[in-house]
This record gives sequence, C-alpha cells and structure tokens, in this order.
Amino acid sequence: MKRSEINAIIKEFEAMLKEYKFALPPFLSFTPEEWAEKNHEYDEIRDNALGWDVTDYGMGNYDKLGLALITIRNGNVKNAKYTKTYAEKIMMIREGQVSPNHFHWNKMEDIINRGGGNVVFRLWNATPDEKLADTDVEICQDGRRYMVPAGTEIVLHPGESLSLYPYYYHEFTIEPGSGTALVGEVSMCNDDNTDNRFYEPLGRFPTIEEDEPPYRLLCTEYPPAKD
Repeated sequence: MKRSEINAIIKEFEAMLKEYKFALPPFLSFTPEEWAEKNHEYDEIRDNALGWDVTDYGMGNYDKLGLALITIRNGNVKNAKYTKTYAEKIMMIREGQVSPNHFHWNKMEDIINRGGGNVVFRLWNATPDEKLADTDVEICQDGRRYMVPAGTEIVLHPGESLSLYPYYYHEFTIEPGSGTALVGEVSMCNDDNTDNRFYEPLGRFPTIEEDEPPYRLLCTEYPPAKD
C-alpha cells in the first residue's frame, strides 16, 4: 500500500469516529515526531501493538480485501508484565471490502455493529485438519443461541453483535447499499502474529510504499523508547 493511501484511510476513519462521537485515547493522535520523543512510559502501547492498523493482507487491493482498525487496549499472553486478559478494537469497513475467512486458535471475541452499514458474516466450524466443515454452526447472537447450516449469512444491524469462538472460521463484509460500518470488537488478548489461521494463506500486515510522510504511525512502526 502507498503511505498516501494509508494516511487518507486514517483521516477518513477519524472523521467517521468524530461523526459517531466515538472518542479515542490521546496516544492515537500522536504524530511521528511526538512518538520519537516518548519514553518507557508508553511501553504498553509498543509491546502490545496498540494503535492504528490498516491492512490489505499483502494483496495490494485494499478496496476489495482490506480493513482499517484500532487496537485500543490489549493484554499480552507472552509477557507477564501485562496482566490484562482482554482486548478492545474499533474497525471501519467499507462497502465492497471483505475481511477474509479465518479463525483463531485461542481468542474468543464478540463483534459488535456500532453503527452505519449492516455487517454480513458467514461461519463454518473447522475440521481437525483445519478445513471447512459442512456441519451446522451454533450462532451466539446477543444472548440468543441457534443453529444454522455452514456458510449461512448472518446479518448484524447496528447495535447487534455476534460471539465467535476458537476454531470458528468466519468472514465478513458489508451489505450492499447499507454504507460504511463502524464495528467494535471485545475479545480475549489479541495476538496477530501467531493466532490468525487464514483459510487461504495471506499476510497480516501491508508492504508500504513511502510516497509521502506518515500522518500517524501504525502499531508496527513505533520507534524504541527515547531513554
């Protein structure tokens, strides 16, 4: 992805959050120059990958296969220094984009439609060899549990949520004509380096072409502490 594209997406995301009156922690407005001066007080942000995250899954077509998100809080299962057992994200998903089919070996999560367009999910159980099972899937949606055939579309309107368990393959997109969606995630600790099993092999983070200076640093780009 070009840095100019990432910058524009982050600005669009900021505008949507402002429209929905979703206020962000102060660190999400730090400039790259400000990050260069931050010391070990901010290690939790660096160590747990908090912050801005824009990805095209390494495929170079963000409009079709992409996601913009912010990790607001997170623990760290690999570092005893951080004792939080939970994480929170907010995401922006445009019409036409797909978040590709994947599951997590360890993480359980709730996905919440916070406003805007309708979010369309399809779920499958994973087989022992991590293929797509053709068995019925138990859907846990806002306190209601019911069964559907594998791959059935589940539509989340604003305010609705869906619980996703480990080994639940899931992909999601936006219902055509309903508009960009603001989507929340509340989960167990998040580890994007080791806990994503994409059905089709994909990268998690983009390759960036630096055609202009960064507006905000991504969660993978923080410089070391100053002191």
